[in-house]
Amino acid sequence: MFTINFILFISFGITDAIDIFLVATILYLVYNLVKGTAAINVFIGLAFIYFAYIIINALDLKLLSSILGKFVNVGIIFVMIVFQQEIRKFLLYIGSKEFLRNRNWKLLSKFSINSNIAETEIVFDFEAIAEACFIMSKSNTGALIIVTRKSDLKFFINSGEIVDAGLTSRMLENIFYKNSPLHDGAVIIQDNRILAARCVLPVTEKTNFPANYGMRHRAAVGITENTDALAITVSEQTGAVSLTINGEINSNLSKDKLLYLLEKNSRRTN
Repeated sequence: MFTINFILFISFGITDAIDIFLVATILYLVYNLVKGTAAINVFIGLAFIYFAYIIINALDLKLLSSILGKFVNVGIIFVMIVFQQEIRKFLLYIGSKEFLRNRNWKLLSKFSINSNIAETEIVFDFEAIAEACFIMSKSNTGALIIVTRKSDLKFFINSGEIVDAGLTSRMLENIFYKNSPLHDGAVIIQDNRILAARCVLPVTEKTNFPANYGMRHRAAVGITENTDALAITVSEQTGAVSLTINGEINSNLSKDKLLYLLEKNSRRTN
């Protein structure tokens, strides 16, 4: 036999309402921050376990409560170990001037609103991307270009410099020009606009990653493992052009093959 403790619902005051509101606000902000990254799945999983722990405590299921309690107690340590890089980036962003001024969030909100108006009306200019990649290939100019689909890449966009420019071959070439201050890092493109450059991406943790690929390819695999984005890479050593989808590298592509794969995989996932 079990009893439900109704005292929780009887003694409810203004301080309880404020407490719930603040917790809900914090959870919402954290969710927005990790949305579109691999951390979102862990965030949802931990939230589910914690709320299950509260319900189990209310139902006075002592054995199950004791087991989950042990997990909850070490949960913070577990998160800090697994996501130490993400936590470091988060703390750096919180302490930055951009967070205090909130400019990037406003700009990204504008992008989000525009992208939801009519996705089918936007004809993506993959020809500009392909042209830029093969021009850079001839001079062995390294490049990493990310094309967004459904996943929200706001966290990675905020790690770079906001550009908000139209998508053209010349613009991409200028960004990745070796003497350009924006050439190091990734360019993120959404709805025919270059949103940001010099973005920092997660690298793959595969232990059997081919030794002939460099950090650009590791980042391309990392971002496509964590999101549904497409990643185009130009090798600085060989000039080879690759397209990475779902963590798999399609290497040494011709211009026609690159265009075919981009058009085939450009539709946003449902």
